[in-house]
Amino acid sequence: MQDRSARHRSRIATAVLAAVVSLLGVAVLTGCDADRDGTTKGSASGQRHPSARPGPVWDRSPGSVAAVGDSITRGFDACSVLADCPEVSWATGTDSEVRSLAVRLLGESGAAARSWNHAATGARIAQLPEQMALAAKERPDLVTVMIGANDACRDSARIMTPVADFRSSFEAAMRQLRAGAPKAQVYVSSVPDLMRLWQTGRGNALGKQIWKLGICQSMLGDADDMGAQAVARRASVQERVVAYNGVLRDVCAKDLRCRYDGGEVYDYRFTGKQLSQWDWFHPGRNGQARLAEIAYRNVTAARPPA
Repeated sequence: MQDRSARHRSRIATAVLAAVVSLLGVAVLTGCDADRDGTTKGSASGQRHPSARPGPVWDRSPGSVAAVGDSITRGFDACSVLADCPEVSWATGTDSEVRSLAVRLLGESGAAARSWNHAATGARIAQLPEQMALAAKERPDLVTVMIGANDACRDSARIMTPVADFRSSFEAAMRQLRAGAPKAQVYVSSVPDLMRLWQTGRGNALGKQIWKLGICQSMLGDADDMGAQAVARRASVQERVVAYNGVLRDVCAKDLRCRYDGGEVYDYRFTGKQLSQWDWFHPGRNGQARLAEIAYRNVTAARPPA
């Protein structure tokens, strides 16, 4: 009786073990059945569960370039006073001294035929969705973005673009691009360090006279005033620029085909040699060339900036 009971328990254990092994085999096979879109199929419910997020998709030699942004990308004050000069644009210009990103990527003839500049002097982030929609129509391989300085450069620090609005506008711009050009790559430049530009330019008497015409009053107004109120005003502008750059970085990081410059433009120490001789604030030809160098290095790098 005891032996028969033992044999019975042994048969039950063997059957249970076989069932477990069978179930595990089904689970393993189901878990390996991955869809083409990177998701995996569930077994009984048919629900999909996301797999590990794929790595960034980045072509280091794009064949066309569209630019969006503000006065810096239009080459404002780089050739003559209070005027655009798109031929020296860091992104799409054709000037041989600057050697824009487009020229470095496509050559001079390629840049002339396969690059487009939709930036606008004075543009703020709220205008970026419209610019992105225009850029998407070109079906570019790469879109460059430099925006945000005008959102901080207002007549008063009190009316700078709120950070939440800045974020929603940039997200809307990315949606506009993806609606028309889902595979376009995006290179996002950080907003320049406006405090450093004030520190560099305030030593030039002519530049300060131009500043009085209304350029970036939130930072440049009363340029020699070192009182507590003026210092606090400039600090608030600087803080807002840092916050904008955080938004650009974070929103870009959510898109597999977007690459932020890691704050390299913000960190670049523009000198008088790189600034416009007309306003001592915007990049001149030399400064545009430095921006082009930074962009080309980041676009063609094997990995994005840290």
